[in-house]
Amino acid sequence: MKFLCLGYLDSARMDARPKEEIDAVMNQCPPHLDELYNSGQLIIDAGLAPETKCLRQANGKVKVTDGPFTEAKEMIGSAFLIEARDMEEAIQIASLHPAVQIGAGEQFGWGIEIRPIHYFKKEE
Repeated sequence: MKFLCLGYLDSARMDARPKEEIDAVMNQCPPHLDELYNSGQLIIDAGLAPETKCLRQANGKVKVTDGPFTEAKEMIGSAFLIEARDMEEAIQIASLHPAVQIGAGEQFGWGIEIRPIHYFKKEE
């Protein structure tokens, strides 16, 4: 079964910190990412830029607006796709991610949301 994992952060809290502090925390990420990559269950991992465009249909036409789509203090900063037997195993795999391994991430509002994927088209 495939699971989409979304990495969240509180951009206001993170942006309020000095760049050197943010860089120091980010420099702690690679070993944790390596462990996630080496699990053999990661399909794709992507960091997301803050720029967002939202598409909706309005009056029969596609309307493009600046995002993010939802109003929230947290924003999605990364997304990764994993393969796991069930939600329990997905939690174990996702828990390797730096967002929940690096203690300093707590002050940035880092977290992970795990969602089962009900359909997924394989590349041919």
